[in-house]
Amino acid sequence: MAGHSQFKNIMHRKGRQDAARSKAFAKLAREITVAAKGGTPDPDMNARLRLAVQNARAENMPKDNIERAIKKALGGDTESYEQIRYEGYAPGGVAVIVEALTDNRNRTGGAIRAIFTKQGGNLGATGSVAHMFNRVGEITFNADAGSPDTVLEAAIDAGADDVSSDADGHLVTTSFEQLGPVAAALEAKLGAPEGVKAVWKPNLTTQVEEERAAAILKLIAALEDDDDVQAVFSNFEVDEATLARLTAA
Repeated sequence: MAGHSQFKNIMHRKGRQDAARSKAFAKLAREITVAAKGGTPDPDMNARLRLAVQNARAENMPKDNIERAIKKALGGDTESYEQIRYEGYAPGGVAVIVEALTDNRNRTGGAIRAIFTKQGGNLGATGSVAHMFNRVGEITFNADAGSPDTVLEAAIDAGADDVSSDADGHLVTTSFEQLGPVAAALEAKLGAPEGVKAVWKPNLTTQVEEERAAAILKLIAALEDDDDVQAVFSNFEVDEATLARLTAA
């Protein structure tokens, strides 16, 4: 799955560009506000909020933005958001999962369906592709967070499931349920992580050629551009050389 992993790394770097930063922060703030409104505003007592704050910090979201997002939930007049998962197929039968937070289910559903249709895909029913994925947590650290052995030891102590390290950094995988506690334990030992994500990790992948990969990337980009979409996952696989050409712009 080198191609899929490389795609995520490339998109992560692009997501840090100034052009995307404002939209990314807005989505992070929405998740923080919803998490705070759904429980206590104290991250230590609210697992979902703790995870949202960890994720925001990992994306270098300013502390003031985080605090404003929490305070917004305390105002009482915050919009009522619900979390919705959409599932469908990209061109070529590749599975796609879309996570959204919306205050208008009809608006968001219509927009997601329109994007799938316009990009040559097909929106399916909930559960239609989820069986091709596992819900897990991923915590990433820069290479200078420690040696592979140091990170492995910290991950074992924190209760993580797996660790992979290379010259670019470290990827720690844990169960979805333990993502928050594991991330907090690792941060105490290794410093702030580069990313803290709950992801849908494919257990069944589909190999695609360059033309099909281009169409899939176009669909993913269009979905991620929607204000209500929080994250998009797919199970396509493509070789690194092809992916590098497609994401060179």
